Amino acid sequence: MVLLSVALALSGSLALFPGPSTTTTSVVVGAEVYNTFDGEGFPACNAVSHVYRPSTVDEMVELVKNASSQGIPVRASGNAHMWYDTMCSDDPETIIIKTDAVNRISDLQLNDGVGSVMIEAGATFPQVAQWLHERGAALGYTLVNWNITIAGAIAMGAHRSSLREDSQVSSAALAMDIINGQGELVHIEKDDSDTWLAATTSLGLLGVIARVKFAVLADYKVFSNQTTLSEDEVLDGDIFGMISPYVTANFWWWPGLKKFHLRTYGVVDIDSPGNAFQSTFSVTPFEGNTALTLLNSGQNLSAPNFISEGVFFGLWSAPNFHDKLTDFPLLTWPVTGFSYDVLIGGLYPNQLPEWDYDLHGKTLELAVPVTQGSALLKRVRELIDLAAADGKPVTSTYRSGINIKFGKPFDSFLGQTTERTTDGADWSQGALMFDFPSFVPTTGDHHRYNEEWCFPVRPHWTKNTRKVFQESLKNLDQDSLTRFAQVRKEFDPNGIFSSVVGEIIGVMN
Repeated sequence: MVLLSVALALSGSLALFPGPSTTTTSVVVGAEVYNTFDGEGFPACNAVSHVYRPSTVDEMVELVKNASSQGIPVRASGNAHMWYDTMCSDDPETIIIKTDAVNRISDLQLNDGVGSVMIEAGATFPQVAQWLHERGAALGYTLVNWNITIAGAIAMGAHRSSLREDSQVSSAALAMDIINGQGELVHIEKDDSDTWLAATTSLGLLGVIARVKFAVLADYKVFSNQTTLSEDEVLDGDIFGMISPYVTANFWWWPGLKKFHLRTYGVVDIDSPGNAFQSTFSVTPFEGNTALTLLNSGQNLSAPNFISEGVFFGLWSAPNFHDKLTDFPLLTWPVTGFSYDVLIGGLYPNQLPEWDYDLHGKTLELAVPVTQGSALLKRVRELIDLAAADGKPVTSTYRSGINIKFGKPFDSFLGQTTERTTDGADWSQGALMFDFPSFVPTTGDHHRYNEEWCFPVRPHWTKNTRKVFQESLKNLDQDSLTRFAQVRKEFDPNGIFSSVVGEIIGVMN
């Protein structure tokens, strides 16, 4: 039986609550719904009273202090890289502190190729990467999508994909300044204490991560390569052996075609030629409008979804890279460039992300031990075959297929790759994360054809519905939850940083 574990890593008014009079904090009054990065119709919080956009750490401190004195719930948000309405509590008095303008980067220390940098709450990965590149430094392999803040990634246990290197963003944190529930700035250093084990996947329940001291390296270049494998080569193969030799690697699964892409990355000499720049999300107007029409046609029929998968498979077989200097597409594998440009990249010039063309998705990410990875994928194949036998075949409708990622073990209470679990499974080789995006049609009931077959399971903390969290409780390690709750109460005794997730998993008591 496949173990589907949470893998524990898993209305005020402006008159009553004014923004600080001595600051430049901007205020959006009566925001009501606070949306995810997908925009209108995709709420991260169903009801909030105000959104504040401070520009300094001191302003954030004052906002929390004022809210605390009035018992007003608070949530911090960078770019709202969420998928479901679990970011806040359901209290309509809640205020949002939007951190994106608090984005200073400073104090780079680099000796013998390793060092650290200070990063404020709202700084995104590309902002930090560009700043470091200009100074001969780079982030390591603990990376996530380009539109996410580093502090937010730490709070939510975000990760890249690697079994060889630390992949969870929190693993590169060396120290943090957290604004607690009284509006006090608390400094903590990396150690083996319960405080650090809670802070490295805090879900924002300890407070606002105001600053992070983050590990960095001397700048470096990497290659990216991709090969196509048959489904049997992966399902019956040595998954750990295929992934672990590389600094980062993952699979893209195309179940309708019964094929996988294996994407691998490794370090090359800094003088190696190449200026590759990756984009997973860039879309031209023609591509966006064409994809929307095709994907919407698959809302009530399976055939268009198989056509979509075939088209996307062909497009994804070629490098999703341009030359950064010329913006010309790179047509053959492997590609080479500076670390962040190849590992993550961003948007191509004069192109927009897919969600700006109404190409939105639901998603799911569940973690299992690598030792059970083959069993999980075979079980998913069985479910796909059963759906087909019932006359309702299922395939992938995401432009890069189903993303199969991996995580080296990392010690924290709520992280996806923690070994702190009583489920009896062997997590010592790390975790396999099954990440299945699904297109959301813009017409009808907004449900894709036969998508529900795979959704009553567990994603990570930003990729999960309330129902799935509730169903996952039996898989959560109670000792980790109890110890996390004790730290949370020390930081926030009145629970002003509460969220739906925190309430469901029982750590707000």
